[in-house]
Amino acid sequence: MEEKTQLSEREQRKVLFRLLSYTKPHKKIITIAFVLLLLTTVGDIVLPLIVKVFIDDYLTPGKLEFKPLIILGSIYMGIQVIKAILLFFQLVKFQEIALYIIQQLRIDVFSKVQSLGLKYFDKTPAGSIVSRVTNDTEAIKDMFVTVIATFIQSGFLLTGIFITMFILDVKLALLCVIILPILLFVMNLYRKLSSRFYLDMRERLSQLNAKLAESLSGMSIIQVFRQEKRLRQEFGDINQKHYNAGMKNIKIDGLLLRPAIDLIYIFALIIVLSYFGITSFGHSVEIGLIYAFINYLDRFFEPVNQMMMRLSLYQQAIVAGSRVFKLVDEKELAPAQPLEKSVSIMKGKIDFKDVSFSYDGERDVLKNISFTANPGETVALVGHTGSGKSSIINLMMRFYEFDRGEILIDGESIRQYTKPELRDKMGLVLQDPFLFFGTVKDNIRLHNQDLTDEQIEEAAKFVQAHPFIERLENGYEHKVVERGSTFSSGQRQLIAFARTIAANPKILVLDEATANIDTETEEMIQTALAKMRKGRTTIAIAHRLSTIQDADLILVLHQGEIVERGTHQELLAFGGLYHKMYLLQNGVLEM
Repeated sequence: MEEKTQLSEREQRKVLFRLLSYTKPHKKIITIAFVLLLLTTVGDIVLPLIVKVFIDDYLTPGKLEFKPLIILGSIYMGIQVIKAILLFFQLVKFQEIALYIIQQLRIDVFSKVQSLGLKYFDKTPAGSIVSRVTNDTEAIKDMFVTVIATFIQSGFLLTGIFITMFILDVKLALLCVIILPILLFVMNLYRKLSSRFYLDMRERLSQLNAKLAESLSGMSIIQVFRQEKRLRQEFGDINQKHYNAGMKNIKIDGLLLRPAIDLIYIFALIIVLSYFGITSFGHSVEIGLIYAFINYLDRFFEPVNQMMMRLSLYQQAIVAGSRVFKLVDEKELAPAQPLEKSVSIMKGKIDFKDVSFSYDGERDVLKNISFTANPGETVALVGHTGSGKSSIINLMMRFYEFDRGEILIDGESIRQYTKPELRDKMGLVLQDPFLFFGTVKDNIRLHNQDLTDEQIEEAAKFVQAHPFIERLENGYEHKVVERGSTFSSGQRQLIAFARTIAANPKILVLDEATANIDTETEEMIQTALAKMRKGRTTIAIAHRLSTIQDADLILVLHQGEIVERGTHQELLAFGGLYHKMYLLQNGVLEM
């Protein structure tokens, strides 16, 4: 699916209003910030008037009376000091608002990511998601900190300056109004052109993050197969495209920001000076009035310049906001479950009834799967790669929604159970277990505060993990680095077993749980597995047939269909696909 190359004006407005909706819970702080903003703007408008009074009423006539000048100077300095103090608090308040909003936005995005179905992660690089949660939300923060404050302050200031200019000289003020359509045209042109390049830059940055995340997670493979040069080239190509998009935007900035506005300012200055020059032929012109108008003209264009400079940040924020909201609005959710608990898993009986499933909506990877796993029984799934074993597990764990048929647990549709009920009563052990940063104890407990230290230790003893944990420095408090990379595959798997047993599930799901364990470790946990399966319904995927010979039912899958079913001895006697796989694994039959 191709990314959009440009946002329409309607889409930009929609993103802006949606971002502004995050300010609703912070009305009090926003009101205080705007009052402070208004007061500092009033100060900016009043200061040139004080200088005009000084020039026209005291300096030009030569009335340099001490007391009035001291009062005038004190008022001028007082306003400057008060303005500086108010400016400090105004900036703090706008920063506070921005941090509150970005905090909430990141929580919303992260929460959405947690609720997405695995199908979304199958097609979206992890680095791209990280970029939206971090870089894009940071760009949005800049808009709330600087852009909105600048635009509102500039709006107040421009309005105040125009009112004051009309009070001082109506004709000249009307002449200055001519520049407004020109300014609006330049701003609109910049907004249209820059949005295209910023969208491209954000997408390239997302690709950079995705490539970086992929490289870091696969560093061992990259080094083993000497892929460093290729990865550097691919990263460099994406980086070059990011650079090209950035340079295009810099050129637009260089043309339409300061240079274009400065040119319009010179044009306006010529109008003002020409007006005063022509007027001076008829009557005298007050120097203070000339100073005030030129000063206001300068103050008029300074906020315009600020607004134009902030437009780049605004465009970045709008583009970033569109990417963030695209993730927030993602429809690829995990299968829906009821929110209120109505039924509970008591026995753990599993029924698959003519279940069919497709990942892409076109080709079925599971076709009319039917079987029953009674409470306390072990059902093993075997078959060649791509036969559909893991897909059955994915459907039962509600990672994906099945297309046709029905899955029942204790006679109730799996769709009727709440997500917490399913997760509490179903224990999953994967082929490649994931360990979190923290301690061994944290990884077994998984922040379940109902589990005591004694229960954690008992679970570890149950799966034969206690001896090696005791030998670790600090034992159960031993630090686990990211993904548990300092542990062997067997040790990670043992901790995963302890984690599952500690939760005491009714249904046990083993996705080739002993595949990465050495022979000695496997022998240690086979006894533990036998104990784990007692009183629990177990669904086990196995490539090594020696590990499931005692299963109550073995299902042989081929191209998404169950082609054979029975016990180990029954399937061997049948002499079909299972028999052939068994002979291959025991070296009796060669391909």
